[in-house]
Formats: sequence, structure tokens, C-alpha cells
Amino acid sequence: MGSAKKSSASRTARIEEMRRAEKARERRTRILTIVAGVVVVTGLVVGSVVLVQSQSDDDSSSASGDSKNSGRFVTGDDGVRKWEGTLGRNHVTKAVSYPVSPPVGGDHNPVWMNCNGDVYTDEINNTNAVHSLEHGAVWVTYNASADKADVDALAAKVKKTPYTLMSPVDGQKDPIMLTAWGHQRAVTGANDPAVDAFLEKFVQGQQTPEPGAACTNGLSK
Repeated sequence: MGSAKKSSASRTARIEEMRRAEKARERRTRILTIVAGVVVVTGLVVGSVVLVQSQSDDDSSSASGDSKNSGRFVTGDDGVRKWEGTLGRNHVTKAVSYPVSPPVGGDHNPVWMNCNGDVYTDEINNTNAVHSLEHGAVWVTYNASADKADVDALAAKVKKTPYTLMSPVDGQKDPIMLTAWGHQRAVTGANDPAVDAFLEKFVQGQQTPEPGAACTNGLSK
């Protein structure tokens, strides 16, 4: 019991640290914006043209829906499967064909699913959920074979845990799965010790490509 409280406190402290870092980045961004505002008009015009052209080139090359994922899973002693290989991180607006379900990363929609303890009762778009994984969220998923009591208990846990989200995924192989960027694990139920262990390690864990990025102000359904 004491260990669980320490783990929860440690996770909460890490999340708060990430949030402080995000606020610091926002302050720096505002300062840079103010400084940029004093640049002469001609410089701004030229810079804007270059930026728009660059962004247009990026969009045209990344909107193909190619996930650019290659690799395979390697299972560790703790039962967690780690993706060994490449996971694309381009923003795309079309559907992406991911090699596993639920996906553990890859090209994704520019907008993330809200993941501040959000529980979705309907399936959500994979490309939006993958963006949430990029921000350091853990995605709890289940299929029709999952026990309702386990689903309810996991939903209650998710609602109390920032940087998590939960939804059904009918196409997944196991009844209940936990997914972080590049990592995945099946669990036997809500009381499986692996649930808390996975949350402790991967909520805003070292695997996070964009630590401290927002899990709010995205999509809510």
C-alpha cells in the first residue's frame, strides 16, 4: 500500500515538473514573438514567404498516409513489448495504416485526443490517439471480450491519472492492453500489478518524444 502511494506521488511530481517545463516554454515563445514583432516589415514578409513555402512542401510530402514504420516487437522480462525500429512522426491529415492494433506510434493527425484522464466509450481515431502517445500519454484499450468490471475499474483509475486516456478497440488481439509510444503490454485485468507498473514507468516516461506537451485542448470525441 505504501509503495503504491509512493509510486503515485512520484508520478504526480513528474507530471507537475513536465507542466512547469511546458509553461516555461510558453513564456519563452511569447518573448520570442514580441522580439520578432520589431523586425522590419520587409524582413517579416520575406520570412513569411519562406515559412509558408516550407510548410507547403512539408504538407505535400507528409499527407500521403504513409506511416513510415518499420521494425518488430521485442518482449522484455517484464512482459512489455518494445518496438525495435522506426516510428514516423510526421503530421498527416489522411488515414494511416499502422502495423499493429492499437498502434504504438507513427505518423499521426496534427490534433491529439484529450488525454487528461479522458475515458471514451466509443472507438476513437488512431491517428489522433497516436499524437497523444507522442505527448507522453498511456492509452488503455479493451475489446468486447474484456470483463465489464475490469473496464469500469480501469476507467476509474484513468480518470484519476493525468496523461492517460481509455477507449475500446475492437480489432485488438487481447481483451485489455496498455500502450505508450513504442511500448505495449497486455494485462489480465484491472487488478493486474502490471497496470500500475506500466503507468508508473510510461506516463510521461523516458520514451516520450515530446515531454510536457499538452493533453488538453485537443479532440474530446
